[in-house]
Amino acid sequence: MAAAEEEQFEEDDGNEAAMALCSDGRKRLFSKELRCMMYGFGDDQNPYTESVDIIEDLVIEFITEMTHKAMEIGRTGRVQVEDIVFLVRKDPRKYARVKDLLTMNEELKKARKAFDEVKYAGKSK
Repeated sequence: MAAAEEEQFEEDDGNEAAMALCSDGRKRLFSKELRCMMYGFGDDQNPYTESVDIIEDLVIEFITEMTHKAMEIGRTGRVQVEDIVFLVRKDPRKYARVKDLLTMNEELKKARKAFDEVKYAGKSK
């Protein structure tokens, strides 16, 4: 058997570690979430692995670029929430989503704090 065929056979032999790596050797981070999102947006319940891999590559590239840009503005070498908001300010959809998520995060923090205070007050009685 040729070396290339043998290598292909080893990959198809249920070796999930080989299947879970990107084309450049990185581990797949978002495959499960992306599959669910793709299904939610109308794709098949089990989308092609190649499709998920391409989308994951795009997501990783976007996150990397945004992080690098955010590190260049504001406090150099650090990424802060304000830097991300600044970067998406001209894209109304992204800006609205970031604002929604930040508002939701603050509401969750307040709810957790209130819950912990009630829980703590109940134990001290």
